[in-house]
Amino acid sequence: MRMAGILPEDAPDPRVELAGRLKLLPIPVMGLVPQPSLEDTDTVGLAYGHDDRGYSEMTASVTYTVWRNPNDRSDPINLADLDEQTRRAIEDVPPWPRPAWLVEQVARMRYPQLWEAVRTTWHRDPSGRSSVRSVLLDHVNYILMNQYRHEPGLGGNPWDMPGPVVTERMINDQVGVLVNGVEVSAAEIDTDPFVYGIGAELAGGGVVTAVLPRAELERIQIQFARRR
Repeated sequence: MRMAGILPEDAPDPRVELAGRLKLLPIPVMGLVPQPSLEDTDTVGLAYGHDDRGYSEMTASVTYTVWRNPNDRSDPINLADLDEQTRRAIEDVPPWPRPAWLVEQVARMRYPQLWEAVRTTWHRDPSGRSSVRSVLLDHVNYILMNQYRHEPGLGGNPWDMPGPVVTERMINDQVGVLVNGVEVSAAEIDTDPFVYGIGAELAGGGVVTAVLPRAELERIQIQFARRR
């Protein structure tokens, strides 16, 4: 018997299906270079738009787990600062068996996440929206509006905000970043008190961007590479 709202123990891991859908992206999915403080757990989001000609744009967003002490994962410094509701959701174990992948995901909630930290964005038709500056702005404002809306000055709900938190005049396009081991021209947003953003055009088309919390920047090596 399956109760409504309860996943059976043999429910398939949704990451398997997602891996197949990511192959629809015409360009490789990018991420940060492998490093001890970050763990890529295949938590990738996929968004797309389409019209009568097919897919017009696609974005793959990679989330990472942060290990502040990667040499000792049991160190309490690795734990996230959780509110009481989230803590209860993690600690309350239901009386029915759950899929192993779900148990793993719930346990991972104990640790800080870089939510949708790296995006690979592809547009079929070049336009102002497909430029590095535009894609970076969209990514930075998306993270601020969804992850920092309770910070001072950012308002309550994302849909209540009067306009973008970060604007184009805050972009510095006189920087560089390593992409697959090669330094390329990049654009950065280094003016926001909560996050740092950087992005670059990809040689095969599309744009890669990263939006990272300033609180974790000292632990992160900001270089891009094709995901495994």
